Amino acid sequence: MPELPDIDVYVARLNERISGQVLHEVRIATPFLLRTVEPPLRISNGRVVRGLRRIGKRIAIGLEGDYWLVLHLMIAGRLHWHDERPATAGRNRLAIFDFSSGSMSVTEAGTKKRASLHLVHGHDALEAQDPGGIEPLQCTLAEFTDRLTCENRTLKRALTDPRKFSGIGNSYSDEILHAAGLSPIAHTRKLHPGNRQKLYDAMRAVLCTWRDKLMVESATKFPEKVTAFRNGMAVHGRFGKPCPDCGTVVQRIRYKSNETNYCPRCQTGGRLLADRALSRLLKAGWPDSIED
Repeated sequence: MPELPDIDVYVARLNERISGQVLHEVRIATPFLLRTVEPPLRISNGRVVRGLRRIGKRIAIGLEGDYWLVLHLMIAGRLHWHDERPATAGRNRLAIFDFSSGSMSVTEAGTKKRASLHLVHGHDALEAQDPGGIEPLQCTLAEFTDRLTCENRTLKRALTDPRKFSGIGNSYSDEILHAAGLSPIAHTRKLHPGNRQKLYDAMRAVLCTWRDKLMVESATKFPEKVTAFRNGMAVHGRFGKPCPDCGTVVQRIRYKSNETNYCPRCQTGGRLLADRALSRLLKAGWPDSIED
């Protein structure tokens, strides 16, 4: 799923292309994408783009008259830019937004169609699209601590909760926890104040580093290769590969369609965390440490 660094890059590159331009038409290729009927989508036709912003993991396109198109790409949704007007027919294509400067298409890989588009009118309706998480790169340490400890949850779950922190998902939470040297299953209310500071600093450093890197990569072209698995990541998507800091093999915890990647030496004191599926299968044979 595109997260804060990826969405910020999308917003920046779209802003260069469509800010001040006319939205001629939104062509919907599959009916499940549009989740609102009032106001009708056709009311957006012919309106000038007045601004763009990120709302959590959503992209909001502001149109004159205080109308907003709010797009959530979910896990497999991606954006593409076309200088020429493309056909609606196309592999995995969900919709096409035709502007006076070119067209933006939305695609979604796989069979589970989860991406969504809302058209809303007014400030209150736009705010209702926000899950409520604080901005990781704008909050103070005190604000971060308040959100982190308002419930006693694992660090992984707290960081990825959109009601607590805006725009952090599975991939960057792994990177943040590795940079902080903290276990993904450590509990928020049991975290030492010094480790809260380390987590706060790591969050800001990881998100800023990746956002800046992706901005540079997309400086001359629209970002096409948005992925949760990037070269240069320390642990996310690197199960079975060596940790770049200590060389220990990266481990994982799998749950449904998600997995948590971590270094047992850097983050858990050499302890192997129980994988829900594999540890149940092995039972007493599950190794407790990397030495085992």
